[in-house]
Amino acid sequence: MTPSRTSVASVLGAGAAYFGVVFFAGFVLGTIRVLALVPVVGERYAELLEMPLMLTVVFVAARRMRVSRLGRLSERLMAGLFALALLLAAEFSLVLWMRGLTIGEYWESRDPVSGGAYLISLLVFGVAPARVGGLPTGGRERG
Repeated sequence: MTPSRTSVASVLGAGAAYFGVVFFAGFVLGTIRVLALVPVVGERYAELLEMPLMLTVVFVAARRMRVSRLGRLSERLMAGLFALALLLAAEFSLVLWMRGLTIGEYWESRDPVSGGAYLISLLVFGVAPARVGGLPTGGRERG
C-alpha cells in the first residue's frame, strides 16, 4: 500500500465543499417544506416527502464535488464525516438558537417516524462520499 498523496487540507476542503452544497440545498428545501408542505400535509409527511430530494442531493454532491476526486476510500470517508460534523454543528447551533431549544428538547420535539428517518439520512450523508466516490485508476479500491 502506498502512502496517500492527498493532504489533510484537501480532505477537509472537500468535506467543507460537500457540506456547503448539501446545507444550502437543505436550507432551500427546508424553507419550501415549512412554508408550503407543512401547512398542507403536516410536519411528519412534509419531512418524509423532502427526504428523497435531500438524499438525491447528497448522492449527486458526493459524486460531483471534490470528494469524488479523493482517491482513497479512507480519505472520502474522512471528508464525509467532517461534512457530517459541520452539518451537526450548524444544525445544533443555528436551529437550536432560532427555535430557542436545548438539544434534549430538540430531540423530544422530533416526530418519531420522520426523526428516525432523519437520523438514518444523517448517517447516509456521512458515508455517501465513501460509497459513491470515484474509483482510483486501475479499478481497484484502495482503503
